[in-house]
Amino acid sequence: MVRVIRHFFRKRSRFLIIFFLLVVVLLAIVGPAIAPYDPLDVQLKEKLDPPSPRHLLGTDNLGRDTLSRIIVATRVSLGTGLMILVISATAGTIFGMMSGYYGGWLDEVMMRITDIFLAFPSLVLALAIAAVLGPSLRNAMLAISVTWWPWYARLVRAEVLRIREEEYILAAHCLGIPTWRIGLFHIFPNVIVPVTVQAAMDMGAALVTASGLSFIGLGVQPPQPEWGAMISEGRDYVFAAWWMGVFPGLAIFGSVYLFNVLGDAINAVVARSDII
Repeated sequence: MVRVIRHFFRKRSRFLIIFFLLVVVLLAIVGPAIAPYDPLDVQLKEKLDPPSPRHLLGTDNLGRDTLSRIIVATRVSLGTGLMILVISATAGTIFGMMSGYYGGWLDEVMMRITDIFLAFPSLVLALAIAAVLGPSLRNAMLAISVTWWPWYARLVRAEVLRIREEEYILAAHCLGIPTWRIGLFHIFPNVIVPVTVQAAMDMGAALVTASGLSFIGLGVQPPQPEWGAMISEGRDYVFAAWWMGVFPGLAIFGSVYLFNVLGDAINAVVARSDII
């Protein structure tokens, strides 16, 4: 991991990526404290006000400040994407390590289970699960995680199959080291890097998918601000108040772009430095 970081910062342009990402993360952490207005405060007298010095990004159909809602929604949107990746990567890593390390009939059963999930388009399956569970942020995260963990399971299984044939693993078996210690201290550290790289590349997709569920009403529920939900609210006012949907859309676009560039940069660094 240290080698990945050292190689990553050899290009100065990547400092700019990290800077803007840190700004986004900082907004997610301290957003509610620095928002100029209460994002839930309804002011009907100021509804649909265009961008102005008083409201830099205008107001929505209930008079709520758009800038404040975007800032506060940063925590919700990024937090949702992060939790999806944590759940998916954790479940997939455990599943993949067990399947690849023990092999045999267990590997066969686990991979067939994985194939069942992979047989369905992930977005369609997530929509179906979210619809069955009911509209809420927690159910949306669970629905997306259920459809994403198989990809991590496949990735980790492939790495474990490669690593378990290495000489130091065979030597550990010959020395009588318990199986659980070999898996935890010798194999697991070697799968962290590829899983981290994949998670960095998936962050943008997780954010878009979660926002998509909120857009159609299966994710975050009103009045809690969330980028996808804000775009959904603004589509009815696309001509009268274009700022309601445009600025949350730009927030999604900018964040996804930064995470995609970060993921591609990490992937390039890992490939060139032969870390995995």
